Amino acid sequence: MELAGQGLDIVSAHDLGVVACTRCTQVWPVGTPACGRCGKKIVSRDVKSMQRVWALWLVGLMCYVPANVYPMLQTRTLVFTQENTIVDGAVELMHHGSFAVAFIILFASVVIPVGKFMAIAFLALSVNRTSNVTKHQRQFVYEMVEYIGRWSMIDIFVVAIMSSLVQLNTIASINPGRASLFFALSVIFTMLSAQAFDSRMIWDVQAKQKAIKT
Repeated sequence: MELAGQGLDIVSAHDLGVVACTRCTQVWPVGTPACGRCGKKIVSRDVKSMQRVWALWLVGLMCYVPANVYPMLQTRTLVFTQENTIVDGAVELMHHGSFAVAFIILFASVVIPVGKFMAIAFLALSVNRTSNVTKHQRQFVYEMVEYIGRWSMIDIFVVAIMSSLVQLNTIASINPGRASLFFALSVIFTMLSAQAFDSRMIWDVQAKQKAIKT
């Protein structure tokens, strides 16, 4: 606890003359062309990482806009056809008293995706400039983005379950709307964007700051 909050110097693997395989984490001397365990090509830093991060991030953002504009769910009965967007569906659930389900839908479909876009953009920008956010905090943000990625498809799971359960021929049916495809694509591209980010660059900021001071 005495070390909490103190700016400790971190010795990177690059400083020690070693590099880890990003697939199996086996450590090898710098300059090793390929991992002797899994065969993956070994690079100290992925120089094209930021290009892939921004490209996938932008495509994910472009898909997220129609995911909120187009209907996510289409409900058909004998007398009417109703289409609901993500927010409309949550509001409809609130009107029926299902506040907990509505909150989960809004949190998983709005708060988490927007938070992921902001977090990935922040990480991509922070590796090229100084920031008041520490390296440990940025690493924590990166790990959080990686962890919550698996829960981002909860809205698609809800739509799929409802569509499979409520199929009463001509009486009533629930089908996924166009937004479900765009939402799924948005989640996939943001996950790929986070995976394309080379987290080792977070710790390179310390070396750059040392070089500037000296």
